[in-house]
Amino acid sequence: MKIYLARPMTGRSYDEIAEYYTKTTALLTEMGYEVLQPMVAKGFLKGTEKFHSFGYDNPTATNHAIKARDQWMVIQSDIVHVDLFKATEISIGCVSELAWGDILKKKTLLVMEDGNVHQHAFTFEMGMLRFKNPEDSIEYLRKFANNEI
Repeated sequence: MKIYLARPMTGRSYDEIAEYYTKTTALLTEMGYEVLQPMVAKGFLKGTEKFHSFGYDNPTATNHAIKARDQWMVIQSDIVHVDLFKATEISIGCVSELAWGDILKKKTLLVMEDGNVHQHAFTFEMGMLRFKNPEDSIEYLRKFANNEI
């Protein structure tokens, strides 16, 4: 089963983002998921202290390339896992990925605590299931992979 991971990147460092995707990918792969995530082949960004939301000139990271590839990965996925936990600013990219998943009738999992900057009727409704912390969503995915749900 394929799962797409999304998490806000703007304002965060390469190391912080890479650590999240490396750890989460390893955990989910161990459970049997095939993980798709936006940091694949983005090693050229290593050393970036603060990601910005647009304007990269590398051919694999132009505005169009980022949107097209992330959308393609959502289309390929069975599950879209959007982790907005403790986001400090709105991520238009993550909300778009959640919306694509919803429109495509994917199993959309939303991680978002009460009071999050993304708190909005649309965000709540686009998430098929909402978890208030990442640990609960990972536990759900473990049970789902083992047919315990």
